[in-house]
Amino acid sequence: MLYYLFNYLKTLNFSGSGMFQFITFRITMALLLSLVISLLLGKSIVRFLQRKQIGETIRDLGLAGENTKKGTPTMGGLIILSAIVIPTLLFAQIKTVYIWLMLLCTVWLGLIGFLDDYIKVFKKNKEGLAGKFKVLGQIGLGIIIGSTLYFNENVVISREIIGAKKLAPYERMISSSERVTKDGHRFADVKTPITTIPFVKNHEFNYAKLISWMGPGAEKYTYILYIFIVIVIITAVSNGANLTDGLDGLATGVSAVIGVCLGVFAYVSGNIQFAEYLNIMYIPNLGELSIFIAAFVGACVGFLWYNAYPAQVFMGDTGSLALGGIIASLAIIVRKELLIPIFCGVFLVENLSVVLQVSYFKYTKKKYGEGRRIFKMSPLHHHYQKLGYHESKIAVRFWIVTIMCAVVAIATLKMR
Repeated sequence: MLYYLFNYLKTLNFSGSGMFQFITFRITMALLLSLVISLLLGKSIVRFLQRKQIGETIRDLGLAGENTKKGTPTMGGLIILSAIVIPTLLFAQIKTVYIWLMLLCTVWLGLIGFLDDYIKVFKKNKEGLAGKFKVLGQIGLGIIIGSTLYFNENVVISREIIGAKKLAPYERMISSSERVTKDGHRFADVKTPITTIPFVKNHEFNYAKLISWMGPGAEKYTYILYIFIVIVIITAVSNGANLTDGLDGLATGVSAVIGVCLGVFAYVSGNIQFAEYLNIMYIPNLGELSIFIAAFVGACVGFLWYNAYPAQVFMGDTGSLALGGIIASLAIIVRKELLIPIFCGVFLVENLSVVLQVSYFKYTKKKYGEGRRIFKMSPLHHHYQKLGYHESKIAVRFWIVTIMCAVVAIATLKMR
């Protein structure tokens, strides 16, 4: 909102209003404001939750130190959501389709998580919101995001036009106007279901190719496949973040690192000079997404002030479901969803540890009459707790692993 205000003031020659035209300035302001909000608002919310005795109910899992967590305020995800939404509304061009999608994702999954926490805390139901309703909510969000990204005319990439080269059957030029760079390269906005694939020469993969074997004309049904993939990614990453949120500061720190990684992707892909230099796809209007990501990172870091060991507040599903969904949606928008197994390695491993544990237990129980386990306990961070590692050490080491994964993911921009 402030962007439009100062844009208007600029027409009146108001001193200093031109600063809001620089995206780096607005990114910095969004980051700082999100930190201030999460730190100041966080303190008030923690005290409010303590007064209302809105505390976490801890299941007896036989883990060290779990009794000390009983009664710790939960639903702290409200701090994160506030610190993301407010700076984004103030400093971003909110008319941009990418910003609207991310605000929708934040509020949508935040509400689902809030309902889950509300049922657990106020209705005294440890199961919370039924799993099928969570999944339905995630599917609904996936359909909205997938449909918008596939059909909205403002979601395009900039394609270089070489000579009389024709577009593929599954590509459509949005505008007849072309942009010509200083060195004579011609570019046009193209509507195409394309994404980034690492370790290959042209770094691009088109989803339409997955159904090209069905014959001519099959590409018109690509939207079904694309929306399905979006649903799977959002559901998987959201649940992965939810499973990771089991130790003080673990999910918060991991999400902050991933946010920085996605911020780099958004900035370079939304800047035509960097995109040309790195030889990656240029996505018009993507730069505004960097403001949302800055607010996201600031919110996570600010919340970590209260969530680091020993935690003064837990984010609950209000925060964890939203964090995972935000990360998944950002990855899809910047067309880096195929890199998720790399920079979201911790979420992936946490998910897999649960799937493997449950599957192996059922298999051995059916075969031997007695269930056996691969890990001492799942998700994976509890396995290390059972081995005697302190939870703060586990959390920090998972952060370090995530940093390494993020560096590898960023390095793929130049790996061919």
